Amino acid sequence: MQFAFIGRLSDNLGMNVAFRLGLCLALLPVQAMAQRADALSVERAALAMRPGAHRWADDPGLPGPVSIVVSVPMQMAFVYRGDVLIGATTVSTGKPGKTTPIGEYSILQKRPFHRSNLYNNAPMPFMQRLTWDGVALHAGNLPGFPASHGCIRIPTAFARALFAATSLGGQVAVVNDVIAFPAYRPADPVPRLEAEVAMLAGRDDRVSSGGRRADPR
Repeated sequence: MQFAFIGRLSDNLGMNVAFRLGLCLALLPVQAMAQRADALSVERAALAMRPGAHRWADDPGLPGPVSIVVSVPMQMAFVYRGDVLIGATTVSTGKPGKTTPIGEYSILQKRPFHRSNLYNNAPMPFMQRLTWDGVALHAGNLPGFPASHGCIRIPTAFARALFAATSLGGQVAVVNDVIAFPAYRPADPVPRLEAEVAMLAGRDDRVSSGGRRADPR
């Protein structure tokens, strides 16, 4: 009788372990589907956005670095964690004569509050520098068309959330393309900062005010 009881107990334990393992395996695709559903929700919201509108749906538990794609023709920016779309916002890029340059950038410096030395001490909250000659992401006015001096303006609430999510060296792509399906964009590798840039960016938040480097516009 004792051996029979032990056998039944062993069988029950085995079934319990198998059940739990099967449940964990079943949850994996469900989680992936939920992540994709969230990304599609952000994409749908982006299609109906008016100037100043934004959507933030970050999950810090997702794997991969945060990266940003700015579409100049769409006047939109899309934010990814790994290959999952976690945010979308309207933007205002550079106006004619002072256009935002197309290209791949790394975040060189972050300052929660900054003022431009080039344009009447203009406030630039949640500034994230992309170039040393004056292009940055920051909170600002969004009239619905390109209106900045080269920077990428985003809504204040979105700028605050983005500032908290990014790190120095994060990838920012400024493109001259319409992004048809932003929820399905694969993540690109994050470029590494050069040693000199990393050293300057990490020294302190006053690095932008000195010498030959211009402040963001």
